[in-house]
Amino acid sequence: MPHSNITPKTRQTAKRLRRELTKAEAAMWNMLRDLRPYGARFRRETPIGPYIADFAWLSARLVVEVDGDSHETDAGRRHDTRRDAFMREQGFNVLRFDNAQVVDGPDYVFIEIQKHAAPFLKEQAA
Repeated sequence: MPHSNITPKTRQTAKRLRRELTKAEAAMWNMLRDLRPYGARFRRETPIGPYIADFAWLSARLVVEVDGDSHETDAGRRHDTRRDAFMREQGFNVLRFDNAQVVDGPDYVFIEIQKHAAPFLKEQAA
């Protein structure tokens, strides 16, 4: 019996995505790493069931998504709706930001993430 509900294909895709960060994802990763001294342990491109979260702090049940243009299509929106519903069913809180927000408004994005992460942080980040 497998010890995980993650398929080998999903694991391989996640591994590839970790090597191919977009500019916005790289900026988000730097932001999330700033929360590390306060106990945040975000992981990049983390499989959760059949989906891959851009960034996930598993013990806090917090997922952060950075959305590019593919999320703005009808098919992309439908996929995100199904995906977010699945993640919520698993107990995750999903935060979504588009690329422009991350690159052009990092202060707003960081404050939003910090607000949702605050109950899990060792010390409130200033």
